[in-house]
Amino acid sequence: MKEFLNNYEELNQFPLGMAYVPIQEFTSLYENLEEAFCQGTLFKELDKPFTGRRCVR
Repeated sequence: MKEFLNNYEELNQFPLGMAYVPIQEFTSLYENLEEAFCQGTLFKELDKPFTGRRCVR
């Protein structure tokens, strides 16, 4: 266990991360559960396919 902790002692010099998460309003849901399962979310607003760069609307 001590060997495991020694590997991460150098990370103590970095501050904790912070995140800004805007309030999300869920207005529309996938009605077809199979489609929601394939998209990975029930919420259409959160369905942002990975394109290799940025999210797409």
